[in-house]
Amino acid sequence: MSGRKLGDSPASLVERTASDARRAARPRILIVTGEASGDLHGAKLAAALRALRPDAELLGVGGPGLRAAGVELIGGNERLDAIGLVGLAQLRAGVRTYLALSRFFRRERLDAAVFIDNPGLNLRLARAAARAGHRVVYYVAPQVWAWNPSRLRLIARVVDRLLVILPFEEALFREAGVRTEFVGHPLLDEVAPIYDRADLRKRFGLEAGRPVLGLLPGSREREVRTLLPEMLNAAALLTRDRPGLCALLARAPSIPPELVEALTARSPAPVRVVAEQASEVMAAADVLLVASGTATLQAALVGTPMVLTYKASALSYWLARRLILAHRTGIVARLGCIGLVNIVAGRRVVPELLQGEATARRMAEEAGRLLDDAAAAGAMRAALRSVRASLGGSGASRRAAQSVLEECGG
Repeated sequence: MSGRKLGDSPASLVERTASDARRAARPRILIVTGEASGDLHGAKLAAALRALRPDAELLGVGGPGLRAAGVELIGGNERLDAIGLVGLAQLRAGVRTYLALSRFFRRERLDAAVFIDNPGLNLRLARAAARAGHRVVYYVAPQVWAWNPSRLRLIARVVDRLLVILPFEEALFREAGVRTEFVGHPLLDEVAPIYDRADLRKRFGLEAGRPVLGLLPGSREREVRTLLPEMLNAAALLTRDRPGLCALLARAPSIPPELVEALTARSPAPVRVVAEQASEVMAAADVLLVASGTATLQAALVGTPMVLTYKASALSYWLARRLILAHRTGIVARLGCIGLVNIVAGRRVVPELLQGEATARRMAEEAGRLLDDAAAAGAMRAALRSVRASLGGSGASRRAAQSVLEECGG
């Protein structure tokens, strides 16, 4: 608090004292994201923090989402988009980010440091923040239950509050001694409760009554290069018995248009490309081919039957399998599934075509069964409705923001 100056009136002293108190109470929060999905979650968290505390000072390490949300990005750091084995460039960027933020943690005052997903780097940064004496909040829990349950001990040591978005995670982390809250899934704020399929098909230029196959090959270039050709070939196989079938492809904003154009130009089946409207593509389709990831949960919320598929490099798959088998008590090992939609359901409700099974022929077989068998498609829709019900209600970002502010003391 400032000292009283000569000539201050009691009224001016009270006013200045109140101003000093407000500045002191102003929360200073750092948000650290990772890949594109984390940047999106971070942007929504920042918007919710602004709505609850307009005076909050928000700093961040992230991408265009955080910047657009009004977060001040700190220098000397790079957003990483890495999956599986990181290359040398990503490794160097990760080291630079770690060293820069470690110095930042030692010299700056923060009321809370919030880390979003991206456990490969963020768990290390969370440990550095905790060592520097900062309150640590982790939002979107590392999926250690899938690949390395032993990391639970590290989370328990360095994380003051863990905000989880999958319902089964709360009990799992609490049993490990982590202060945990289930805030619901942010996707519930993005996906509409219901879509007008006829209107969507008209908007996308699809003829009424024709079967529609939705293609969601992923949000990373490697995924798209690997999976999209097989998906397009599967569409071609399906059109042999269904001449009117149309393929509708959802291009993620992180995928360059020219990449999709190059791959679809050689497509043996007609395909229409829709940019940045994944939920709408899902709702317009009769059945989906979906790359494993959050998109499977998004499709579950929309309610469209799907086939999950994924193909990693041989080395990445071998290492992942070794990790899973080394922790036989993990959820993935127990269920024998990797898809989030199946893990949340607690059983295999969606077929998974992985590695050698991720072929055009197998995709066409599974998608064709859902197109032709109304009972099978109806059973899957019922299971997907149960998945949606288990994910909580809307408002996850606001609940997460409230928890972050509580950790800041206000």
